[in-house]
Amino acid sequence: MKTLREVPIGETAKVVKLHGEGAIKRRIMDMGITRGVEIYVRKVAPLGDPIEIKVRGYELSLRKADAELVEVE
Repeated sequence: MKTLREVPIGETAKVVKLHGEGAIKRRIMDMGITRGVEIYVRKVAPLGDPIEIKVRGYELSLRKADAELVEVE
Protein backbone atom coordinates (compact mmCIF):
# COMPACT_ATOMS: atom_id res chain seq x y z
CA MET A 1 0.00 0.00 0.00
CA LYS A 2 1.43 3.36 -1.06
CA THR A 3 0.15 6.53 0.59
CA LEU A 4 0.07 10.13 -0.60
CA ARG A 5 2.83 10.93 1.89
CA GLU A 6 5.23 8.64 -0.02
CA VAL A 7 4.68 10.27 -3.43
CA PRO A 8 7.79 12.23 -4.49
CA ILE A 9 7.68 15.93 -5.36
CA GLY A 10 6.68 16.54 -8.97
CA GLU A 11 4.81 13.24 -9.34
CA THR A 12 1.12 12.61 -9.96
CA ALA A 13 -0.82 9.85 -8.23
CA LYS A 14 -4.36 8.50 -8.48
CA VAL A 15 -6.43 7.98 -5.32
CA VAL A 16 -7.41 4.34 -4.79
CA LYS A 17 -8.95 4.41 -1.31
CA LEU A 18 -9.46 6.67 1.71
CA HIS A 19 -8.78 5.26 5.15
CA GLY A 20 -9.92 6.74 8.44
CA GLU A 21 -13.26 7.10 10.13
CA GLY A 22 -15.98 9.67 10.60
CA ALA A 23 -15.07 13.34 10.65
CA ILE A 24 -11.50 12.86 9.43
CA LYS A 25 -12.58 10.95 6.33
CA ARG A 26 -15.40 13.43 5.67
CA ARG A 27 -13.00 16.40 5.92
CA ILE A 28 -10.61 14.82 3.40
CA MET A 29 -13.50 14.15 1.02
CA ASP A 30 -14.78 17.73 1.45
CA MET A 31 -11.38 18.98 0.25
CA GLY A 32 -12.00 17.21 -3.07
CA ILE A 33 -9.86 14.13 -2.43
CA THR A 34 -12.06 11.24 -3.52
CA ARG A 35 -11.51 7.86 -5.17
CA GLY A 36 -10.22 8.15 -8.74
CA VAL A 37 -9.03 11.76 -8.58
CA GLU A 38 -5.50 12.69 -9.76
CA ILE A 39 -3.26 14.47 -7.24
CA TYR A 40 -0.04 16.31 -8.13
CA VAL A 41 2.50 16.82 -5.32
CA ARG A 42 3.84 20.39 -5.72
CA LYS A 43 6.16 20.67 -2.73
CA VAL A 44 6.84 19.62 0.83
CA ALA A 45 7.68 21.97 3.70
CA PRO A 46 11.30 21.89 4.95
CA LEU A 47 10.43 19.77 7.98
CA GLY A 48 8.11 17.57 5.94
CA ASP A 49 4.81 18.93 7.20
CA PRO A 50 2.57 20.05 5.46
CA ILE A 51 2.53 18.73 1.90
CA GLU A 52 1.30 21.06 -0.84
CA ILE A 53 -0.74 19.30 -3.52
CA LYS A 54 -2.79 20.28 -6.55
CA VAL A 55 -6.17 18.58 -6.79
CA ARG A 56 -9.13 19.43 -9.06
CA GLY A 57 -7.39 22.62 -10.26
CA TYR A 58 -6.55 24.23 -6.92
CA GLU A 59 -3.66 24.11 -4.45
CA LEU A 60 -4.16 22.52 -1.07
CA SER A 61 -1.94 22.01 1.97
CA LEU A 62 -2.37 18.70 3.73
CA ARG A 63 -0.87 17.47 6.99
CA LYS A 64 1.32 14.35 6.94
CA ALA A 65 -1.15 12.53 9.19
CA ASP A 66 -3.97 13.20 6.72
CA ALA A 67 -1.79 12.30 3.70
CA GLU A 68 -1.16 8.87 5.24
CA LEU A 69 -4.89 8.16 5.12
CA VAL A 70 -4.97 8.52 1.31
CA GLU A 71 -3.97 5.32 -0.53
CA VAL A 72 -2.67 5.98 -4.06
CA GLU A 73 -1.29 4.13 -7.07
